[in-house]
Amino acid sequence: MTDLFDRIKADKGPLGNWAKQAEGYFVFPKLEGEISNRMNFNGKKLLTWSINDYLGLASHPDVIKADAEAAGEYGMAAPMGARMMSGHTNYHEQLEKECAEFVRKEAAYLVNFGYQGMVSAIDALVTKNDVIVYDVDTHACIIDGVRLHAGKRFVYKHNDVESMEKNIKRAVKLVEKTGGGILVISEGVFGMRGEQGKLKEIAALKKKYNFRLLVDDAHGFGTLGKTGAGTGEEQGVQEDIDVYFATFAKSMAGIGAFFAGDKDVVQYLQYNMRSQMFAKSLPMAMVKGALKRLDMIRTMPELKAKLWENTNALQNGLKDKGFDIGKTNTCVTPVYLHGDIPCLLYTSPSPRD
Repeated sequence: MTDLFDRIKADKGPLGNWAKQAEGYFVFPKLEGEISNRMNFNGKKLLTWSINDYLGLASHPDVIKADAEAAGEYGMAAPMGARMMSGHTNYHEQLEKECAEFVRKEAAYLVNFGYQGMVSAIDALVTKNDVIVYDVDTHACIIDGVRLHAGKRFVYKHNDVESMEKNIKRAVKLVEKTGGGILVISEGVFGMRGEQGKLKEIAALKKKYNFRLLVDDAHGFGTLGKTGAGTGEEQGVQEDIDVYFATFAKSMAGIGAFFAGDKDVVQYLQYNMRSQMFAKSLPMAMVKGALKRLDMIRTMPELKAKLWENTNALQNGLKDKGFDIGKTNTCVTPVYLHGDIPCLLYTSPSPRD
């Protein structure tokens, strides 16, 4: 028998094993000053590449004012309790209504954190008789949600429609025996690669096979589509997304997230998502702050226009300089470096400088 902590001390994990060399620089860096395109790091003012403030709302004076007024009126504690018990307010309902209308769905449900919410939603939506089919490159929150699933799950090659259909066929054969259903999961925008998910192609497969589609659109919400309603709007298939998810942590520069879909499905999530049933309600200051942010996204198209002006300049400039940015067709801009972790750690000059 081994002491649990002996194993932890001997092997700190794939990232933790490099903590001594990387901490404070490549991981857990301290960016100081106003959230902006340039921030202070190790005594220098440097370009900031690694934050998700897509639309520049984090330091926008109207947002700061709205946040301060809400915090001044309600503090950071109200409302106390979970939504089902004592944490339900008209403002929470208003934000849900406006989010649903913005992404053209019947209803929406707020969650405190995107990661936590996605894990819990997957757990709530499927039973042991159901089958999950998902992209190999989906976000960690989806992977962790899938791990909770007591039934079968099949993974398809990244954005590979042929592989996707092959695994949907496998799922169909299985649910014919179990009497269950099929949940297909994709990201709207894959946050590491910057590629849009093949939502249009998935929607076409819905005409051939009976399955439901869950889309994590954390990076598409506010950045893609004519109105900013996300990747489904961009590809003209928003109505084919059965459960739509977006976070407030990216384009909204806040905290929280929401799921949207048909009223009966959203109500089911309200009464079955354990992460929300047994957790404190999203604080009022964040709810009112999110209402302000959403209003700005709806009424200030120049925010998204500026984002894309910057994105195009950056991506074209990187490509002209010979950098490999992969197949990104969104604002996410990866730069692929070839080598291993030790090679990166001892690169000179450092990539942060």
